[in-house]
Amino acid sequence: MKILYLDIFSGISGDMFLGAMLDLGLKFGVLEAELCKLGLTGYHLHTTRKQNSQIEGVKFDVHVGEGNGKDGSYGNHGNHEHEHGHGHGHEHGHEHGHEHGHEHGHEHGHEHGHEHGHEHGHEHGHEHGHEHGHHRNFAEIKRLILTSTLSDWVKQKSIAVFERVAVAEGKIHGHTPEEVHFHEVGAIDSIVDIVGACVALEAMGKPRVLAASVVEGSGWVHCAHGRFPVPTTATLEILGARGIALTQCEEPHELVTPTGAALLAEFAESFGPMQNLVAEKIGYGLGTRQNKTRPNVLRAVWGNQTGARSDDGGAPSHDWERDTIAVLETNIDDCPAEILGYFVERALAAGALDVFHTPIQMKKNRPGVLVTVLCAADKADAFTEMLLRETSAFGVRRSTMERRKLRRESVSVSTALGDATVKLGKLDGQIVHATPEFESCKTLAARSNLPLQQVYATVEQAARSLKS
Repeated sequence: MKILYLDIFSGISGDMFLGAMLDLGLKFGVLEAELCKLGLTGYHLHTTRKQNSQIEGVKFDVHVGEGNGKDGSYGNHGNHEHEHGHGHGHEHGHEHGHEHGHEHGHEHGHEHGHEHGHEHGHEHGHEHGHEHGHHRNFAEIKRLILTSTLSDWVKQKSIAVFERVAVAEGKIHGHTPEEVHFHEVGAIDSIVDIVGACVALEAMGKPRVLAASVVEGSGWVHCAHGRFPVPTTATLEILGARGIALTQCEEPHELVTPTGAALLAEFAESFGPMQNLVAEKIGYGLGTRQNKTRPNVLRAVWGNQTGARSDDGGAPSHDWERDTIAVLETNIDDCPAEILGYFVERALAAGALDVFHTPIQMKKNRPGVLVTVLCAADKADAFTEMLLRETSAFGVRRSTMERRKLRRESVSVSTALGDATVKLGKLDGQIVHATPEFESCKTLAARSNLPLQQVYATVEQAARSLKS
């Protein structure tokens, strides 16, 4: 299993992440072709090899509806829109096989919910120089992604990244995530950055993502909320919801954008120094500004872990997936069974990972139940409120747990009854479990008029061949 280590000593943004991936060897043509599947028009991708603080890397930009082609740049020519809305990079024969477009005077800025600011892609006080279009809300962006022809994995991960931003902005403005109207994060360039980051990770084989400790700058930004201190509220909310620690440094600029924070929260398994990492390639994604205390670059290290140990120092680590979830618990002895059943249904429908209740003995030997909800860390408040409103609970205990999960995928197997879906669980590249998918078996049972357990047995027999 390959490792992608993000050395974020100078922060992270969406455009710097994509620049680093291109420098590692991601093909520009692959990125461009996949982004075409979104159906967005009126923008052009540009990549340039250049230097920042004498470090050579890739500067990635999304230019929206600008340029007349007279200076060798790609852009809209009069009222004629470029095919697919994209620009095509020039090949420069770089050793990683990148394709690079010409550099433009306009620099791509960061993507968070502020109207302008001094971010990686802009000099201090520089306002956006292009039209971002209307401010899309989370529901619109989700619909845009779901109706595209992108892969299921890219759709799922792109929506998950946007949801982290939507939840954070919703808390700040007092709205539900679906109602949040993004400013910069709803613009074309930022949609491209987020979806492009997911495309890049899939194209590179879905590596394990590890990261250095998060370092943020200081100072102030001018935004839709007025003059606001760094880190911005959205960045703090996103990192805090995942339980990611942040340390400020003396750099008087914003280093971590909300988009960068959301990418870290969604993909990075852990944060800390490199451990047993053998670097095969190193890529640099460049920002525009010249920082005062450190190079404005994102360093991405691609390699393997040799002799890696588990978290507890025991046997070598495995390629299982890791994440962090919230565990909510409350003891109840005065709630009708029908109410508990209704709560379980509501919580599962609202996206809880699991909900269950366990018989316990409470004070004065009264029988009761322990109600447990497992949910994403950033949804803990919502499910806590649901517990307090929908049950007789007066309080809810909350803890954060790390999970280890088999890598999962769904495949189709052929049987005498027809094709059925099987869920595979893999560890270190080997299939550990091959389990028939219920809805698929249910459909076959109805179609063949056979007992469901007989269909299950037939599909299980076909699934066993996958493990051999």
